[in-house]
Amino acid sequence: MSILVVTGTSTDVGKTVVTAALAAAAREAGLSVAVCKPAQTGVAPGEPGDLAEVTRLSGVTAVVELARYPEPLAPDTAARRSGLPMLRCADVVETVRALDDRHDLVLVEGAGGLLVRLGAEGFTLVDLARALDAPAVVVAAAALGTLNHTELTIRALSAAGLACAGTVIGSWPDEPGLAERCNLDDLPAVTGVDVVGSVPAGSGRLDSASFGAAASTWFDGTWLKATLTAR
Repeated sequence: MSILVVTGTSTDVGKTVVTAALAAAAREAGLSVAVCKPAQTGVAPGEPGDLAEVTRLSGVTAVVELARYPEPLAPDTAARRSGLPMLRCADVVETVRALDDRHDLVLVEGAGGLLVRLGAEGFTLVDLARALDAPAVVVAAAALGTLNHTELTIRALSAAGLACAGTVIGSWPDEPGLAERCNLDDLPAVTGVDVVGSVPAGSGRLDSASFGAAASTWFDGTWLKATLTAR
């Protein structure tokens, strides 16, 4: 079985849509897929969160959310302010391992950036990925500023001894400017990690059939096959 962590250089860079695209591509390849979102913030009880969007776009129904907090803050801060229990890293690991036993691929979507505190004792996605021995896909912005943000994120992964499976541009504009075009060449040069995919801007507004049909084309084919079949 295979576990892949999806993180981002910051919030709102397209993690959920990239997670859905990876899930859809895996389903198209005939794999059974599960998606875990350890902590959802900024969504009230009963309202659709990120996992509802993953299901809508990809068709994957094996989705697990472990904690939800109503205020749009880092999970540990949101937990403290709400008085709700904080996530424990060990509980997340147990849940993901159980999903891994039953599925070919488990995608774990983080909250915000790589070092956002997710719960008790200040654990982050780095701690979770290390406990799961799982590589990470980094979702990055396309525009000016992404070189610094992406290099910092990948350096943090490297310092923790974690593998970066690749960088994906979370929202590639219809009409890229000079900075976006240069960043495609500069990102691998400064990070040492290939850009392995880019999701067109607005893809999250597609219907499920259109999204599923296109998802695999947004990634490098060789990388996608190797990543989905890694054990």
